Amino acid sequence: MTREAAERKLAEYGQEHVLKYFDELDKEAQERLLSQIEETDLSVLKHIGDAEKGLKRGVFSPLKVMQRAEILSREKEFHDEGVKVIREGKTAALLLAGGMGTRLGSDNPKGMYDIGINKPVYIFQRIIENLLDVVHETDTWIHLFIMTSEANHDATVSFLKEKKFFGYKEDRVTFFKQSMAPACDHNGKLYMEDKGRLFTSPNGNGGWYSSMVRAGLDKVLSDEGIEWIDLFAVDNILQRILDPCFVGATVLGSASVGAKVVKKAAPDEKIGVMCLEDGRPSIVEYYDLSQEMMDEKDENGDPAYNFGVILNYLFHVSELDRVSEDRMPLHVVEKKIKYMADDGSIVKPDKPNGYKFEQLVLDMIHQLDSCLPYEVIREHEFAPIKNATGVDSVESARELALKDGIEL
Repeated sequence: MTREAAERKLAEYGQEHVLKYFDELDKEAQERLLSQIEETDLSVLKHIGDAEKGLKRGVFSPLKVMQRAEILSREKEFHDEGVKVIREGKTAALLLAGGMGTRLGSDNPKGMYDIGINKPVYIFQRIIENLLDVVHETDTWIHLFIMTSEANHDATVSFLKEKKFFGYKEDRVTFFKQSMAPACDHNGKLYMEDKGRLFTSPNGNGGWYSSMVRAGLDKVLSDEGIEWIDLFAVDNILQRILDPCFVGATVLGSASVGAKVVKKAAPDEKIGVMCLEDGRPSIVEYYDLSQEMMDEKDENGDPAYNFGVILNYLFHVSELDRVSEDRMPLHVVEKKIKYMADDGSIVKPDKPNGYKFEQLVLDMIHQLDSCLPYEVIREHEFAPIKNATGVDSVESARELALKDGIEL
């Protein structure tokens, strides 16, 4: 992008201040800033008025879950179908790995965090070893896509290459960066990180497919005949990826997406719950669950909203093109944003001072026609690492891993 083109784009949105220090930058920094301006979607700024309104939710109702008893009764049928689909090369895995280990006290990508006790065991290592279980069972090398962020891409790629991908075939791993969204103050003025850089942040976990398309990877999916993508996050060290029973159940159920769920530990557990919203599959966040919903029972007398998602979804690729960015709601989130002031000084606010923009995977699911919630056993598949200590922490994940027979 030329400077003149950048000026025109910025003027369209009233953001001319972005180039205030342009002439002070060296040639390389100027090119980086122009490239960032070209790649950043400024149209999100028209949504800042939505911040006060919030996104209106529809009418919730329970969604039937495939529970363990039914899964076990059809285990061989599901397993055989899943193995067949995997061996035919119709599946891929996609790791959301854009996060940093800040809350764990680390400056590295979250996946590089060492959870070992007696030896080094990294989060990336645990996830890849889980996927290798399926590779060995099916004798099929599954294409693993890893979505990084601007902040951690180089470190992630270098680390995994240094560790030789923990035994995974390098030519079956593809990295791509998540698209970034700008941040602005309450009046819609874009924040600058420094004189040569806009403040941007990842566009939410719902931006994964649009980020793949921007990277040209939809062609890879088509060329390889990939029909199903297992999407999962970096912070759950016990999750099973593309396990054949889950794949088989989703395929045989003709679902647009399969979603792994666990029984809630408590009615008010801070976990999103599978449901229907206006008759379509959706997820209700824990803070949107009314007391009436928490008290509601199903035909067996069990809680009607009793299964929480663990961010492990099996998407049918043919359905994803129907989930266009235009149909996806944009969440405008008020945040504390460190920024460069007009005089060039850096300001670190002590209260929310602006907005970030993101799309969420729950909104992708709501665009689809059908979803199969598939129950897994919490103790064997759900050990999230969000904090250093306490609930959903390194400590609790280590404890669950040891109980599951994993050497740390």
